[in-house]
Amino acid sequence: MFAPEYVSIVLNENFEDAKAQFVAPLVAIHYAHLVMLAERRIVAAADARAIRDALDAIRPDEIRSVPYDGTCEDLYFYVDRLIARGCGDDAAGRLHTARSRNDIDMTMYRMRQRQFILGVFEAAARLRDVLLGLAARHREVVFAAHTHTQPAQPSTIAHYLLAVVEQLERDGVRLRAAYAATNLSPLGACAITGTGFPIDRARTAELLGFDGVTGNTYGSIATVDYLLESVTATSVLLAGLGRVVQDLLLWCTSEFGYLRLGEGFVQCSSIMPQKRNPVALEHARAIGSKALGQAAGIVLSVHNTPFGDIVDTEDDLQPLVASMFKDATRAVRLVAAAMCDAEFDRARLAERAGRGWTTVTELADTLARDHGVPFAAAHAIASRLVTECGSRPSESISSVLHEVSQAVLGRAIDIDDTSLLETLSPRHFVDVRTTHGGPAPSETARAIDESRTRLVRDDAWFAEAVERLRAAEEKLRLASVAL
Repeated sequence: MFAPEYVSIVLNENFEDAKAQFVAPLVAIHYAHLVMLAERRIVAAADARAIRDALDAIRPDEIRSVPYDGTCEDLYFYVDRLIARGCGDDAAGRLHTARSRNDIDMTMYRMRQRQFILGVFEAAARLRDVLLGLAARHREVVFAAHTHTQPAQPSTIAHYLLAVVEQLERDGVRLRAAYAATNLSPLGACAITGTGFPIDRARTAELLGFDGVTGNTYGSIATVDYLLESVTATSVLLAGLGRVVQDLLLWCTSEFGYLRLGEGFVQCSSIMPQKRNPVALEHARAIGSKALGQAAGIVLSVHNTPFGDIVDTEDDLQPLVASMFKDATRAVRLVAAAMCDAEFDRARLAERAGRGWTTVTELADTLARDHGVPFAAAHAIASRLVTECGSRPSESISSVLHEVSQAVLGRAIDIDDTSLLETLSPRHFVDVRTTHGGPAPSETARAIDESRTRLVRDDAWFAEAVERLRAAEEKLRLASVAL
């Protein structure tokens, strides 16, 4: 008997966690292993059918509602007892041939984790879809982009959103790589050295929807890099998205007034009737930060632990893994939902786009491009122009340019006021920046089309991955029925 303190502090908690996460994967592993043992004639057909019938009698929903009574160590032994009741100890004992709780656990963890990865991936894809829709509607909407928290140069809302989309696309690449590393089956590694029985690891992998099998049997049990890969890929996504959410919250302030969330994503104050608080984005920031902290906790929990079978990577860690992925997915989905019907104040964005000489870089470019001025000198002229115009606001900009260019170059450059104002307009600034990846509407239109193509490709990958898992479930069901 286990000590009551151990039962209450450890075993009860782990049993409850396992019930919530691992009943379905565990039962599927039993079926897959049974089919393989029968096909390899390691277990006789009569025993295989008896075990199959016992598995068929198990009701996962009933297991999830069972309280822990301390009579078994964990979920595995609880289900093992149900199987024995259904087909007898002799037949039930044969099911555990050529396997261990070690490879069962690692297989369960990977089966759950691949679902977590797919959840985050799908949420990020939907956010990309929302942002691409916003970008398409705001290709012509200029605003003042910031560097070092100060107005820097005019850009467009589309240009900004496409930067976020490209970041999310790279997150998708990382998550797909993490899925590939995760979706390999350790079943058959047994305790840590494999088995002398003639098992077929590829068959159980196929029946459980894995893309293949892990290699070294020691590493199949010992490694956690597959877990850390998806955790860190998700962490990168959360860190990047958190920075964007911070911008969006700033834009929602009355001082900026650039962005207005839909009514379903704001709350009023209990005392201040005028308040329109963008709480959905605040919650997204908080939930994302929580997930990021949990991700750091996962890495901390496994670092400097022995390279082998160890509880630090097992029962006590898995609830944290599940919680991290759940919160990460929630945060991403919430941003997508909040931005679906968000509105940008086009007039205010445009009005502020040219404030603070944000377009003066284009004057320096024009002097270098059209008047043969070395860029360093053109930069000096533009800088002095800003200073002089600030101290002489009533003087025409063309006369100031004439004077400062004479001082810097030793020769005057004359451009009329109309041309100068056009050169210094936010619209002109954006339109001439047709560099690949730039803010010009023609360029952002191309970028949106390309991102749409990548999204279609990623949606197809997601749908295929989900279908492969569904098809594997059906294949496993049919193989079990055929025993």
